[in-house]
Amino acid sequence: MIYPGGFDDEPFETDPEEVQERRQRQRSNSASLFAGTRVRTNPAKAPGDSPQDFESLSAAPKRAGPSLKARALNYLSRREYSRLELGRKLSAHADSPEQLEALLDELTTQKWLSDERFAQSLVNRRASRVGTRVILQELRQHGLDAAQTETIKEELAATELERARQVWAKKFSTPPEDARAYAKQYRFMASRGFSGRILQQILGDWEDEPA
Repeated sequence: MIYPGGFDDEPFETDPEEVQERRQRQRSNSASLFAGTRVRTNPAKAPGDSPQDFESLSAAPKRAGPSLKARALNYLSRREYSRLELGRKLSAHADSPEQLEALLDELTTQKWLSDERFAQSLVNRRASRVGTRVILQELRQHGLDAAQTETIKEELAATELERARQVWAKKFSTPPEDARAYAKQYRFMASRGFSGRILQQILGDWEDEPA
């Protein structure tokens, strides 16, 4: 028997079981066809296609980097660090707080790390530009207490006036001519950490001229 074009040349199934079996075969064929046409950039089986592959990737050793001590010595070879500052820089690379503290103790014992040397280094860098108050504040931020900075405080106090004069002369060179100029110079010097007593010795006390 000949069917018009566009019709299936097989008879229609009338048995529900046969219909169900035919549809199941069609679904299986479609799934197989789709699986066979998957595109990969690498024709080999890609890692992670199975749970076993994922476990293997997770268990793979991580790329080794510098040891914690090597990182610390690299930092210390460039400049002085306080114990607190170095600990903060290394904390992200330490396996535990205990490991980090043990390393910092070791570096201190071996004289690689010294809060005293760090404090003196900071003073040498900052004393020509800022007053005692700013320097002591920076030292406290690095974890140094009053007992550790007492000697430094006395040394800075002894040179405070001379250092303030140099900072003022470099910035202004001439005394203020009016109250506005006086206030400007005073604010600048105070922002650098010099005390009011020191600034009075440099700028004097401004008094407006009588009207």
